[in-house]
Amino acid sequence: MRILVIEDERQLAGHITRALARRGHCLAAQHDGAQGLQVALTDPPDLVVLDLNLPGLDGMSVLSQLRAANCGSRVLVLTARGEVEHRVKGLQAGADDYLAKPFSMDELIARVEALGRRGTASTPEDLLKVADLHMDVRHRRVARAGRAITLSPREFDVLQVLMQEPGRPFSRTELCERVWQRDHEYDTRTVEIFITRLRKKIDSTFSSPLIHTLRGVGYTIRAEAEGRE
Repeated sequence: MRILVIEDERQLAGHITRALARRGHCLAAQHDGAQGLQVALTDPPDLVVLDLNLPGLDGMSVLSQLRAANCGSRVLVLTARGEVEHRVKGLQAGADDYLAKPFSMDELIARVEALGRRGTASTPEDLLKVADLHMDVRHRRVARAGRAITLSPREFDVLQVLMQEPGRPFSRTELCERVWQRDHEYDTRTVEIFITRLRKKIDSTFSSPLIHTLRGVGYTIRAEAEGRE
């Protein structure tokens, strides 16, 4: 993968770039938010490792502008440990995953490579359909009623899991396992944030919602309107 590290701590940025380069990835680093944003928009990498506490332009602003420009790069945000509010805001702004400092390099590598895996599917179907919602898995495209919908890479992954088995209930923990592939304690709020983002993009302008909450169970996608909170 082509990876851009935007981190103002030069020593840490160096450790990250060397560790990922040893795994065969192509690395570049920037230490200022505005410069990092310019590089990411000029030649979008496959993935951005983005610190939120940056000089020049803070990481949240960088993330917001990347998503406003429909940049398809996956984004792993780095936050100080305990900054739960910042992690939540990062996910809401379009981040695909987060990692709290201090972190082990092995965990960062695992998160980066999990984000780099294009699919989470156990079945190789290229075209998925639920009612008037269509997904082209191979080309990473989604449309509803013929209108293209722009999703972040992680939003796409969550929706893909749901669309592979329409009507099947997925618990928040299972969605974490299928999409994030984490070994540590699951953060169910992460799933809720992504479901909220998907509903806004897929259901908010249509009279028939497709994504439903099953009280006490989790989420499903289906054409029927009943069952949604």
